Amino acid sequence: MATRIDDDGMTEECDECGRETPHEVSIELLTESTKEENAEFSREPYRVSTCRVCGTEMSVRMNNA
Repeated sequence: MATRIDDDGMTEECDECGRETPHEVSIELLTESTKEENAEFSREPYRVSTCRVCGTEMSVRMNNA
C-alpha cells in the first residue's frame, strides 16, 4: 500500500518499474454502464494512482457492492 514521504508525495509499488516510486493518487467517479439512459446511476468511486516515473495508471474500485 502507499507510504508517505516528505518531498515526493505518495510512494507505491509500481509493477512496470518494479520498485517503489512516487505516485499521484486521486479518487474518481467512473461510469460503469455502457447504456446512456442509466449512466448517471452506475457511477462508482475508484482509487486512481499514476506512477510519476513511467506514467502507468492503475485504478481500483473502492466498493464491491
